Amino acid sequence: MNDRVGASGPDLTQWIGREELRADRIDPRIAQALAATLDLDPDGMKAGAELPPLWHWVYFTPNARRSEIGPDGHPQRGGFLPPVELPNRMWAGGRLGFRQPLRVGEAVTRISRIVRCERKSGRSGDLVFVTVEHTLSGERGVALVEEHDIVYRQPSPRGGPLAGEAVEARAEFRQRVHPDPVLLFRYSALTFNGHRIHYDHPYVTREEGYPGLVVHGPLTATLLLGAFRAAHPDKVVRRFAFRAVGPLFDTTDFDVCGRLSGPGAAELWTDCDGRLTMKADVVFD
Repeated sequence: MNDRVGASGPDLTQWIGREELRADRIDPRIAQALAATLDLDPDGMKAGAELPPLWHWVYFTPNARRSEIGPDGHPQRGGFLPPVELPNRMWAGGRLGFRQPLRVGEAVTRISRIVRCERKSGRSGDLVFVTVEHTLSGERGVALVEEHDIVYRQPSPRGGPLAGEAVEARAEFRQRVHPDPVLLFRYSALTFNGHRIHYDHPYVTREEGYPGLVVHGPLTATLLLGAFRAAHPDKVVRRFAFRAVGPLFDTTDFDVCGRLSGPGAAELWTDCDGRLTMKADVVFD
């Protein structure tokens, strides 16, 4: 993969350093709805309860007006993020450091800052990577710092092989996930994500050429870390890093898997009939 910063389109480096400040509250109704969506007990998410790691993704949701939405369901380009000209936008991965838990009912602020904008070229054509750093602070100070990687690209060729890697590691724990349309719709609703690839079957198959509805990257990461916490409920997650390497669809069940890889560390991955589509690393106490 070759760097091509500023090779075509606007000079994206002008967006580096741009900041955005937003405020929200860890609304118990939303936390309870996410618990129900993940088939967990909603009553555990009462005021004062610790919000599980990665559940902050259902807060600070976008608020673009209906007139500002593009044909794919995403907000039109511009605003805080740079106006990248490539049509497809995907959540590629991220790195998070957890300092203290957020709590249900707590007032929270988020400072977002663009830290990297890079043009690259790969086997699939031109790519643009944008990394945004989010710092979330609650009533007791900074709770977590996250680096969120966004990739912009051309559509994948129709009918080609699905991206992914071969599953090589043997799992110590494994949970089966049935990614039915209701699960995907409910997660889209909770994150106020209008991207039609997650809930509009005619659009995703006819317009974007996918075989079925696309499973959200953040949902997959949440399920991965949730499986680890279920297998090791006494562990406190301090750091979590994940990377998407291939798509998942509602047409096939998949497993979220993992194993301890050393003192205070674990590796996690998805297994979709032997195809690895996301991998992650956990550091814990």
